[in-house]
Amino acid sequence: MVKRQFPNPVELAKLMKFKAPELNGKKRRLEGALTIYDLKAIAKRRTPKAAFDYTDGAAEGELSLARARQAFEDIEFHPSILRDASTVDTTTTVLGGTSALPFGIAPTGFTRLMHTEGEIAGAGAAAAAGIPFTLSTLGTTSIEDVKAANPHGRNWFQLYVMRQREISYGLIERAAAAGFDTLMFTVDTPVAGARLRDKRNGFSIPPQLTAGTIINAIPRPWWWFDFLTTPPLEFASLASTGGTVGELLDSAMDPSINYDDLQIIRNMWPGRIVVKGVQNLEDSKRLAALGVDGILLSNHGGRQLDRAPIPFHLLPEVVREVGNDVEVMVDTGIMNGADIVASMALGAKFTLIGRAYLYGLMAGGREGVDRTIQILSDQLLRTMKLLEVTSIGELEPKHVTQLQRLAPRAVSPAAAAAVPAKVSRTSPAPRRPAVRKTRSQA
Repeated sequence: MVKRQFPNPVELAKLMKFKAPELNGKKRRLEGALTIYDLKAIAKRRTPKAAFDYTDGAAEGELSLARARQAFEDIEFHPSILRDASTVDTTTTVLGGTSALPFGIAPTGFTRLMHTEGEIAGAGAAAAAGIPFTLSTLGTTSIEDVKAANPHGRNWFQLYVMRQREISYGLIERAAAAGFDTLMFTVDTPVAGARLRDKRNGFSIPPQLTAGTIINAIPRPWWWFDFLTTPPLEFASLASTGGTVGELLDSAMDPSINYDDLQIIRNMWPGRIVVKGVQNLEDSKRLAALGVDGILLSNHGGRQLDRAPIPFHLLPEVVREVGNDVEVMVDTGIMNGADIVASMALGAKFTLIGRAYLYGLMAGGREGVDRTIQILSDQLLRTMKLLEVTSIGELEPKHVTQLQRLAPRAVSPAAAAAVPAKVSRTSPAPRRPAVRKTRSQA
C-alpha cells in the first residue's frame, strides 16, 4: 500500500512556479520554433502566397527538391562511445578563411520580397554568427550596402554571366572593390526552370494587385505595410542598367556561356572562385584540372532541372576523386543541423543554406534569421556530441551511411543485347557509391 499524505504547501509552492508570459509576439513566435519546419509554418502564415511560394517552390513537379530532402533523411549515423565530448569546436576553414560554423548563407534572389529587411538581415545575422554571407546577382540590396551591413565578416558574391557581358564584368569589379573574398560563378541556369507555382500565382516583381492578391493580403497587413512604406523592390546592384525586371531576368540567363567565360572571369577576379551548380563527376574533374578553388554540388535548390542529380548523393564520389585538388561544397535540401554533420562527415568542405534562411527571414526579419542559425547550430552541436566527436575535422565517412531508396535500375542481359550497337558503344553511366539497404528494401 502507498502511504498518502496531505501536500506540504511549502513543497507545493516550489513546483508551482509559472513562467512569465512573453508579451512580445515576434519573440514568442520565434522562441516557440524548435525546427526549421516550425519557422516555415510561421513564414507561411505571415507571408502572401505568391512570395511564400516563390521561396518554397521548385521546378515542375518539385521532384528534385523532394529527393534532396529525402536523401538527408535516408542516412544512418554511427556514434562512438566513451569519448569525452564535453567540449565541441564547430569552427572550420574554407576558401582561405575561417567560419564559426560549417555552413554559410546561400545567394537568394528577390530577398526583400520575402521581408523588407532582406539581405541586410541575412548579412547582419551572418556577421553576428561569424559565418559567410553570399549576395546574389539578383539580390535586392546592393553590393556596397551588404558590405556596410557586414563590414568585418566574410562576404561572397554569386555571379550570373549575363548576355551583356559588360554588366557582369562591372559587378565583378564592384564586388572586388568592396572586399568580397569569394566569387560564385553559377553554371546551372542556361534558361530559367519552369517554376509552376509562380505561374499559377501570377507572380511578378513588383507584385501586381489583383482580387486574389488583395484577398490573400487581408490577414497579412503587416507585410503590405512594410512593402508599401519602404524603397521600391528592385535588383539593387543592377538598377543602373535600365530595362524592366523581365528584361533583366532574360538577360541574366544566357545559354551561350562556356569555359572561355570561366577563364575570362577567373582572370578578372582577385579572390577565390567557386563554380556553383556542378552536377556530375566528369565536370568536377575538369574544373579541378583547371584550378578553380572550389566547386559547389548543387541543383539550384531544385529550381532548374527537375529530376536532377541529388547533390548529397554525388558528394562521396566527387570528394574521393577530386577532394585533394579542390574544395567541395554542397547545398540543396538542408533543413537540419544533422544534414550538415552528415555532409561534413562525407567529405564536404562546407555547406550552404538557402530556404532555411529565408523561412527565418519571413518568420521574423533579422531576428528570424538569427533563430534559423541558432536552431541549426544547436542541432549540429547536439549531433556532434551524440556522435562523440569534438571537432569538424574528426567527422569521417565511418560516421554516416547513406541508405538506399533510389538507385539506377539494372538492365538485364537480354535487354542490353537488344540495344542498337550505336547506343551500346556509349560510355556507361557512372555508378553510385555502395550504400546500405534498409531492412524493408533488403
